[in-house]
Amino acid sequence: MPTLRLALCQVNPSVGDLTGNADIVRAWSRRAADAGAQLVLFPEMVLTGYPVEDLVFRRSFVAASKAALDRLATDLAADGLGEVPIVVGYLDADGPPQVSGDAEPGRGARNAAALLHRGEVRITYFKHHLPNYGVFDEDRYFVPGDTLTVVRLGGVDVALTICEDLWQAGGPFAAARQADVGLVVSINGSPYELNKDDLRLPVVRRRAAEAEATIAYVNMVGGQDELVFEGDSMIVAPDGTLLARAPQFVEHLLVHDVQVPSAVEAGEVADGGQVGDGLRLVRRTVEGLPPTPDGPAALGGIIEPVADEAEVWQALVLGLRDYVNKNRFPSVVLGLSGGIDSAVVAAIAVDALGPDRVVGVSLPSQHSSEHSREDAADLAKRTGLDYRIEPIQPMVDTFLANLSLSGVAVENLQARVRGVILMALSNQEGHLVLTTGNKSELAVGYSTLYGDSVGGFNPIKDVWKTLVWRLAKWRNAEAVRLGGTPPIPENSIGKPPSAELSPGQLDSDTLPDYDVLDPVLIGYVDGDLGRDGLVASGHDAAVVDKVLRMVDTAEYKRRQSAPGTKISMKAFGRDRRLPITNRWREDG
Repeated sequence: MPTLRLALCQVNPSVGDLTGNADIVRAWSRRAADAGAQLVLFPEMVLTGYPVEDLVFRRSFVAASKAALDRLATDLAADGLGEVPIVVGYLDADGPPQVSGDAEPGRGARNAAALLHRGEVRITYFKHHLPNYGVFDEDRYFVPGDTLTVVRLGGVDVALTICEDLWQAGGPFAAARQADVGLVVSINGSPYELNKDDLRLPVVRRRAAEAEATIAYVNMVGGQDELVFEGDSMIVAPDGTLLARAPQFVEHLLVHDVQVPSAVEAGEVADGGQVGDGLRLVRRTVEGLPPTPDGPAALGGIIEPVADEAEVWQALVLGLRDYVNKNRFPSVVLGLSGGIDSAVVAAIAVDALGPDRVVGVSLPSQHSSEHSREDAADLAKRTGLDYRIEPIQPMVDTFLANLSLSGVAVENLQARVRGVILMALSNQEGHLVLTTGNKSELAVGYSTLYGDSVGGFNPIKDVWKTLVWRLAKWRNAEAVRLGGTPPIPENSIGKPPSAELSPGQLDSDTLPDYDVLDPVLIGYVDGDLGRDGLVASGHDAAVVDKVLRMVDTAEYKRRQSAPGTKISMKAFGRDRRLPITNRWREDG
């Protein structure tokens, strides 16, 4: 069988940066060619970044994407890379973008892949399966493709597919088997979720068996607003053997020699013929291919996935780093209370940006305990971040001298004074304010609007409180393993959580213990279980009723919360969308 040297370029594009993304393709194509690659693959919509959302509706952006693709083909040839077939994802359209139904039926914006060769766009493929669940709204943006594109390269038939095509049975992969292809290329912009890597390999194996072909799966890496992409690119043989697998959360060039059956001439479905799922087969031939390199075979290696806590930590670090850097913030600032949430956010920020770009501010009031102040200072010393102390009590006293407030109003006033100080530092010095509320607090509304919820980004927005503790323990243990200083004070991990807005206050005064609360929230928020289902699962009915009331009445707060990195199957915002004005209650 012929051997094809594949290069899977697991890269980090930026949405809208057509020039910068094209430069990424050119630079990594050079690296791939220098490694002897005969076919180079880039992720879904790498040229525009992904997802582009309503930029699809701007005809100027669609036109710019198509022009950038043509220019990229020319530039690659000028770089001396014209003989190497290169597959890139981009935004296309056959006809105007579909806005309010103004497009002709079957015509509109397309999530597309193109094969570039000898200075030209030689072949295109339009994504067939358009996801419309979770974070995806592709039915809103794109028209599905109705062809399967098969290109003959060096005597080997290769089918092109895009992301969701792989996650659905049938469709392009069943059609690829009918077309007798030897290799199916799957270019992806597949967002990270905890344990998704455990699902991905079995899915790729099923599609390889369905297509009876080797699958080359390349995924992008990097953060885009709430989403983070993990990479985890791989090559899987028709029998399900994992041939090569890239690491998670880093850019990576995976180069691997794959044996692929020679193209079949007899009995094949002809160009223009019908294959599965109503697809029409389009066959094209690309003449000329770099020769098989001399020397030993290229082996991409197999990187094993890491433990859950390490995986989540890497996702949170990458999500924050790219949000800050891609939006050109010089630094971040956050309030340091001495508690576990702010400690974990600070440690994530230092890992993402370095201590010189992180400002931590202690904002003590008369209710702030001595140990909390000491813990905040200890964390600053351990991480090396820029540490400041701004007491809030004089400002709080000024408000109270002019307003008649008591109870919760005084507690919220303190939180809001802290928010004002952090935003003032942001305005004065250019920092991005990080808020530090975890998913459990957001779920039940245990936060103060324009107070502790103030900020431009929340690294732990999608992290349950019990997972926050696990992450802290893992990060400290990892520091010890690597011979470094654990960044998070043990006292911050071990002490009972408290907002410290009134004397002796603890979270448990208002909320069930987090070990009790989180399983109810996970069932209700992530699992969409109703009251009866939660009680049937063994949760106390009174606790369930209390928690569900808190969740349902806090929707208006969540709607105003800062974006934050998605790590779960059901993140607030993109995944879970409920009306604020809503009289439906699970308890009747």
